Amino acid sequence: MADLLRVDNIESSYGASQVLFGISIEVGVGEVVTLLGRNGMGKTTTVRSIMGLMQPHAGEIHFKGEAIHAEPSYKVAQAGLGLVPEGRQIFPNLSVYENLVATAANRGDKAEPWTIEKIFDLFPSLAERQTNAGNQLSGGEQQMLAVSRALMTNPDLLILDEATEGLAPLIRDDIWRVLGELKSAGQSILVIDKNVDALTRIADRHYIIEKGKVVWSGDSEALKQDEDLQHRYLGV
Repeated sequence: MADLLRVDNIESSYGASQVLFGISIEVGVGEVVTLLGRNGMGKTTTVRSIMGLMQPHAGEIHFKGEAIHAEPSYKVAQAGLGLVPEGRQIFPNLSVYENLVATAANRGDKAEPWTIEKIFDLFPSLAERQTNAGNQLSGGEQQMLAVSRALMTNPDLLILDEATEGLAPLIRDDIWRVLGELKSAGQSILVIDKNVDALTRIADRHYIIEKGKVVWSGDSEALKQDEDLQHRYLGV
């Protein structure tokens, strides 16, 4: 499988505090890959480094064969990466519809790009709320909107940081349904979440991060079978 994203031995820091110590991960075309680990282990910093929100001081990041580790975040986004950030970060004073069209683009000239109509088919509740402002939505609706806004950029790789954190069970199920549908449609996805059962159902491969290093990688079957591994690195 051809690499879409390749992260090679990156090291990233916040000031004098180093967080990542040689992280290497890969996402192939059409793959769903996860970053797992307890809070504070470097998952979000890895995503921020990929997205150009912070630049690693060592290592390289390649996307579709091109180096992006020294590029600003807007260039990274234009290259075809779509981020659903932790905390959603939707535009609170814009309507659902305005949120969706604000950053919509089809820079890759996809034959069947995402449209408002397709988004509303994916998340029917957003169609009902399309004139409501972002700050009038529930947390679950805001997450649906954040996912939809990222899809409207027609990304080659969709990245979700804490895909279902803090959401009600029915909303979580809806997010997992959508991610499953996106995978079936061939969308490449990199996802951070804590729901191992759901992730092993839809993901192809997993990376576990501990103190800024990848300590394990493997497929869903291997992760499901190794309860000691889950307890050691993922247990509360």
